[in-house]
Amino acid sequence: MEELPMCTTLVVGEKATADGSFLVARSADSSSLKAQHFVVHPAVKGQKGVYSCKAHGGVNDFTYPLPEDAMRYTTVPNWKTQLHGAVGFNEAGLGLTGTESIFASDEVLAIDPYNVESGITEDDIPDVILPRCRTAKEAAALLGEIIETQGCGEGFGVAFVDEKDVWYLETGSGHQWFAERTPADMYFASGNQGRLGVYDPANPNQMASKTLVSWATEKGFYDPAKGPFNFSAAYTRDDGRDRVYNDPRVWVMQKYLNPSLEQPVDAGRSFPVYLKPEKPVTLADMKALMRDHYEGTPHDPYANGLNGDEPWRPISVFRTYEAHVMQVRPWLPRPIGEVIHIAFGMADLSVFVPFYQGLEAVPEQYGMGTDRCDSVSVYWKYRRLQTLVMTDYDKLAPVVKKAYAAWEADTAELAKSMEEEFVRLWKDDEAKALEMLNTFNLGVLASAEALAEDLLNEVFTIRTKDIEESIVFKNNKSKD
Repeated sequence: MEELPMCTTLVVGEKATADGSFLVARSADSSSLKAQHFVVHPAVKGQKGVYSCKAHGGVNDFTYPLPEDAMRYTTVPNWKTQLHGAVGFNEAGLGLTGTESIFASDEVLAIDPYNVESGITEDDIPDVILPRCRTAKEAAALLGEIIETQGCGEGFGVAFVDEKDVWYLETGSGHQWFAERTPADMYFASGNQGRLGVYDPANPNQMASKTLVSWATEKGFYDPAKGPFNFSAAYTRDDGRDRVYNDPRVWVMQKYLNPSLEQPVDAGRSFPVYLKPEKPVTLADMKALMRDHYEGTPHDPYANGLNGDEPWRPISVFRTYEAHVMQVRPWLPRPIGEVIHIAFGMADLSVFVPFYQGLEAVPEQYGMGTDRCDSVSVYWKYRRLQTLVMTDYDKLAPVVKKAYAAWEADTAELAKSMEEEFVRLWKDDEAKALEMLNTFNLGVLASAEALAEDLLNEVFTIRTKDIEESIVFKNNKSKD
């Protein structure tokens, strides 16, 4: 299976954030033509049969039994297959984001290769896990069980979050895996690398495949005489492919949250797995990092002319098809306590729009869009603007960023007021509270779309004027 160098992930424990919320962010990257939809999957009772990746036009022939009673859940899938759901919450309050593409070492895969024909992949994980699992730990355990028994079709990392925990799982080979609860007062950052470290079978905050250590020992990938078992050192790739493509992204996230930390950019294997941030992490911090492209440094590939040959791959790339921040606030009623802030397309030139867990339906344009530009689908409303801005990034990006920043600030204030009213209503009339929430959320979606359309017209006007001035063809006296 072709290696797709996608995604950047950041997971923050609840005691490391400014307001006590869990924060999980990921940038999903592969193709700017991969239109994304937003889908609300209704609860289903009395199901029979199996889920089939192949039946949906997915990447392989993975199958898994359908749950008899499936919970309601949301996903942000690929337009073509409606699979690869990227991110979502279910009615029980479980959320997931995946996957972060990671790679086992060539030596490990020579012995236990990925099951590319019928192993589980990122196409399948949301639609298998979210209809049936209720907690982050349960979800990580089930995915691990599937990896052990059916294999995985590729290497990946997946984050699971609920109102009590956030867990992160990484694959080590075709059938080996390791999952760990993110420490409450720390954060974890990853950029297309297996990064989880020391594993202790007695640690209740860790889970792994039954033979994780013994298999590595037997095959010569771990020597107990040399110290504690380290998952990433034993199983995952660490070579020149990581130095400029992956390491700088982890480095910049750790530098942003721990400014005093000094470490070589290309020393990825020695980067701490977890760090306590020097100040509490905010939702704004998560958005800023998903938008990061080494601004103010010689490695910025967008300022001073586009530079596709820049060796440091930034977090925010043009081929990002969506980025998101999951926010879980356990002290609030679940319909407003869990939110996915989604930026369609390239996050640097997009706006993060909140989708509340209690949102019951979305307008039809959120289920539209293909790999061909159109003027109706939500994805292409944002992508058309981004494409135009990239034709003169230095001049046009500030126009878009200023407008989106103002919209996000204004919307946050409106959301705060709505949430306060929701809490008051929820105590006595849940139906009325949900009606108010849905009216508000749909209004926010419409407002963001309208802003994108207005900005497209504004930027188009600027570009039209610029082009005219460059080829105006006046006569000598400029009289006609």
